[in-house]
Amino acid sequence: MLKPSSSELSALARTILLVSDETAHARLSQSALEEAGFIVLWTNGSSDALKVCAQHDGPIHLLLADLVLPPPEFQLASTANPFPHVNGFELAIRAAETRRNLRVALVCKDPEKELAAHGIAHTRLPVLTKPIDRQNLVSFVQEVLRQAPPMLSRSSHAGTDHETKWFG
Repeated sequence: MLKPSSSELSALARTILLVSDETAHARLSQSALEEAGFIVLWTNGSSDALKVCAQHDGPIHLLLADLVLPPPEFQLASTANPFPHVNGFELAIRAAETRRNLRVALVCKDPEKELAAHGIAHTRLPVLTKPIDRQNLVSFVQEVLRQAPPMLSRSSHAGTDHETKWFG
């Protein structure tokens, strides 16, 4: 089987913004995705992910974020902060407002329970269940990238408690 040249790979490469506070999980996911030819930008929290969405010069094709993203240190919530600590669902909405045509997927251990715990009755976003197997991760990402980007906006929160309020 012929392997694509490096120039063909770069033309095909898709950039994934991986957001996970679990370093071991993030490193495993990053390794699997890079071996499959993806470019991976990793952050360990929603605040840094929002900064990357706002400041990264190149395209970002997929946001792959943990649903549960605890803030790294105690801080009071501020409505003036353009890069607040939020859960993965709220991150998806904010990132989609910043990046047009962004595909979004969430990662969690128990989707039904964790979505409900965050006041999310249902979501049309693809959800990958932990623990993650390398091959399943790559297949999942490829499938999400084949789909049309979701239509996310603040109105996507209709019927929910809006964003999670973080205080520490």
